[in-house]
Amino acid sequence: MTVRYQADADLDQAIVTGVLRRQPTIDFQTAFAAGLEGVKDPEVLAIAAKQERILVSHDRRTMPLEFAEFIISNQSSGIIIVSRKSPTEIIIEELLLIWAASSAEEWVDRIAKLPL
Repeated sequence: MTVRYQADADLDQAIVTGVLRRQPTIDFQTAFAAGLEGVKDPEVLAIAAKQERILVSHDRRTMPLEFAEFIISNQSSGIIIVSRKSPTEIIIEELLLIWAASSAEEWVDRIAKLPL
C-alpha cells in the first residue's frame, strides 16, 4: 500500500504545500481537513491510525511518549517527527523519498525523525 501522510496541527503548512507542489499525487491530508486543531495527542494518533496515515509532526516534546503509549494497545501507521531547525526543502525532499521508496506496511508502529 502507498504511504499516506497526515499533518499534525503544529506542522508547518509550508511542508505540506511544498510536498504537494512537487508531487500532487501524494495523499497528504492537512490538519485542518482532518479537524485536528485543539485535539489531544492520543486522539490525533487514533485518527491517523484509523485512516492508515503516517502522522507528520514537529512535536518532539510529547508526541514520542504518546506514540509509545498508543502502540501498546493499538496499531499505528507510524509517525515522523520533523525538526523545526531543518530547512523546509530538506524535509520536503525526505518526505518525497519516503513516499517513493517505502510502503505503508513498513511504517506500522514505527517512529522516525527527520532529517534522516
